[in-house]
Amino acid sequence: MSEQRRAERLDLPREPRGLKLPRVDQETFGRWAEGIARGMGTANFIVYMTLVITAWFVWNTLAPAGLRFDPYTFTFLTLVLSIQASYAAPLILLAQNRQADRDRIALDEDRRRATMQKADTEYLAREIAALRIALGEVATRDFVRSELARLAEELDEAAHRRQRLERRQREGPGIQTGGDGLEEPRDEVDGDHAGDGRHDVEAPRRPES
Repeated sequence: MSEQRRAERLDLPREPRGLKLPRVDQETFGRWAEGIARGMGTANFIVYMTLVITAWFVWNTLAPAGLRFDPYTFTFLTLVLSIQASYAAPLILLAQNRQADRDRIALDEDRRRATMQKADTEYLAREIAALRIALGEVATRDFVRSELARLAEELDEAAHRRQRLERRQREGPGIQTGGDGLEEPRDEVDGDHAGDGRHDVEAPRRPES
């Protein structure tokens, strides 16, 4: 009674019924099928098969009647070739399917690598463009050299002007230096005062009585 209740329970899986076929390792059987298909697709297999069939024909035709195991019409040979063909076709198809699976995996891998290479190429192209833009804003060697030469000329000119100014000041008090760096001698035309460098101011004249 307890066994019947256990069989009626829905939380327990039902044992499979029927004929149990032996389990075959797909990878091992596939490699074996590929080996057979690869061997049947060679020139050696065709040559050996031709030699066997020729020997079969010769033996069952020229041998004594008591020693012939497959007389004319060669029924047994036809049966053997039919069995061979019936097994060769599925084996070749299995080998082709495995090769197609490998080709598909290789194609997916190539596509993935091509996508990665394309992304890397686009990234490098963007980086190169950014570097070109950045280099366009950087001062070149010729520009820096010209700027340094110009600054050196300006410094030389300023030093030469300063030396000339100091030499004029050492020569005597008759030389006046303006605020803008221009040098001119003191004279009475401009109203320069010889003593303190101030302009002479005329005193107003008294009216004559």
